[in-house]
Amino acid sequence: MNTIQRVPVLMYHRVGPAHNNWERRYCVSPERFAAHMYRLAEKGMRACTLADFFAWMEGIQDLPEGSFLLTFDDGFLGVLEHAAPILTKMNWPATVFLVSSLIGKQDEWCRSQNPSGVTYPLLGREHIDAMRHMGFTFQSHTRSHPDLTTLDDDALADQLGGSRAELESVLGEPILYLAYPFGRYDERVVDAARAAGYRAAFSVQPGFNRRGVDPLRIRRLDVFGTDTPTMLARKVFFGTNDGGWRQTVRYYGDRVAQRLQLGS
Repeated sequence: MNTIQRVPVLMYHRVGPAHNNWERRYCVSPERFAAHMYRLAEKGMRACTLADFFAWMEGIQDLPEGSFLLTFDDGFLGVLEHAAPILTKMNWPATVFLVSSLIGKQDEWCRSQNPSGVTYPLLGREHIDAMRHMGFTFQSHTRSHPDLTTLDDDALADQLGGSRAELESVLGEPILYLAYPFGRYDERVVDAARAAGYRAAFSVQPGFNRRGVDPLRIRRLDVFGTDTPTMLARKVFFGTNDGGWRQTVRYYGDRVAQRLQLGS
């Protein structure tokens, strides 16, 4: 097997109905999520496990061409209700980053951001237990989903270390990976994550991941509810959050220009 040279990581949030434009950015309808997965499969892609992704990153094992890592931030109940049936049918694994002190509650951090003030249910312990048998793994998204860059040192340590402790109590296994809330981090946050015992952390910086990338700055592609399957395919192909057709025009325009320069 020839190993892949770069691996995209996809980031979803809520899967379910969206009720305003703000929600449509981070909420993907069940029908569109299914269309996304089927389009990726048509392109010869397949989701890999979190363990296999990091074994590849560390040079321990190879991954086949077309591999990608599928992640969900926040731990919305809709992932079980709407995404899990599709992924189970396809036999594709996924990783969910949980807000540990809000398990079984609501996405309280969105109350002030959502124009409607509505919050949505998060996975409870019984849901998490069921999903672990479906190929889902669970890791940390801190205790309460704050902007880590705004916290003092003690609060930062509590959010990072406290989440690990809470999730390890729930899951009975080591929690080694983190997704930064809102994707926000700085050098102090990276150092605190390392000190808290995380081996790697996921950002929202777009691009591909190659062997040798800083494990505490893993790149991900943000999938929006407004992304059509074709737009998602463009994002994965180019390693960008811009799924518009202009990206394709620029890409092939640049290639033509390079060939013209080489031939001159």
